[in-house]
Amino acid sequence: MSTARGSSHRAGLRRRPERARPLLVHLTTVDLSLAYLLLPQLIGFRDAGYDVVGVSAPGPHVAQLTEHGIRHVALTRSTRAADVRADLATAREFARICRELRPDIVHTHNPKPGVYGRIVARTVGVPVVVNTVHGLYALPSDRFRKRAVVYTLERIAAAFSHAELLQNPEDLPTLRRLRVPAAKLHLLGNGVDLTRFDPDRHADARAEIRAALGIGEDEVVVGLVGRLVAEKGYREVFEAVRRLRATHPAMRVVVVGPADPDKADAITQAELDRATEEGGVVFLGMREDVERLYPAFDLYVLASHREGFPRSAMEAAAMGLPIVATDIRGCRQVVADQHTGLLVPVRDPDALSAAIGRLVDDARLRTSMGAAARAKAEREFDDRRQIEITLEVYRRLLSARR
Repeated sequence: MSTARGSSHRAGLRRRPERARPLLVHLTTVDLSLAYLLLPQLIGFRDAGYDVVGVSAPGPHVAQLTEHGIRHVALTRSTRAADVRADLATAREFARICRELRPDIVHTHNPKPGVYGRIVARTVGVPVVVNTVHGLYALPSDRFRKRAVVYTLERIAAAFSHAELLQNPEDLPTLRRLRVPAAKLHLLGNGVDLTRFDPDRHADARAEIRAALGIGEDEVVVGLVGRLVAEKGYREVFEAVRRLRATHPAMRVVVVGPADPDKADAITQAELDRATEEGGVVFLGMREDVERLYPAFDLYVLASHREGFPRSAMEAAAMGLPIVATDIRGCRQVVADQHTGLLVPVRDPDALSAAIGRLVDDARLRTSMGAAARAKAEREFDDRRQIEITLEVYRRLLSARR
């Protein structure tokens, strides 16, 4: 098999046109990932001299990419839903796109594109194949069947890449146990745009947003940002809020994020209605101005069951908010327990309500933890570091293949 891949790789190089700017393809499932998770990096790669193309399912966020000079190519069958036939069709479509574009680098993201994208790109002769591990979809604590499937697919797909960029250091021992070559593994970390998520820059937004939502200055706002799926811990949050509402009448809860009906664990409309009625939760849906919403919050909650390296929590930290989060991979990297926030056991409404209540009751603790969170973000969550690490990997791999 390795000989066949090598022959295809050499043939692809012979056909590849001479370009002033190397063609770089970033592959994700949906356009939302390109626009909201990767756009600052894509802009950084563009400014570093690459012709950057995003490949994903088409959607409303493509316009945001094109505004920044990022070309988009549609994967018409790509879906977040569990649909093997659609995934196979998407893999064939991506192979056609690679043959037409003849990219110099394919960089894959997300669980499904991370598998088929690496295999397809290397098989059709793309010179450099890179994958970002945003958080392995199985954890050592998961049931054996899930770990067996996820780890087997990951080991197979990793054989087709030239580099694996790991956001979370807790995934490194797992990939080593899977015998992914050490030379392929690079610790990437994760970050956000600290100039965009700057509390001083958006200080005026607090009064404006709270007034628009009908929230008084003496009320304490608990904020959440994320897709409306059970994996993000919304059911535990709704239960915790329901319990706290009677004893903490000044507490308000605001949720920002889109519905995700393709996912099996999507939060239903009935659940949203019940949370509104019983917990007084306000749902804002998808917003593109989250940097102006964070200042309206007094604390941030992320009760996820699984994370890689959560962007929303980093954004909240950068905006100087104390965070209540579950004690899981990813959240542990963002939240320093008892210093920048509080970590609680996963799927535990009792512990969650106690931690939220503690911060709602203590303005001084919120202030000290929020200042520590911003300082930690400045030290550790600057996304320019991830851009430089990735560019160095690109440069090294392209040079080796030339």
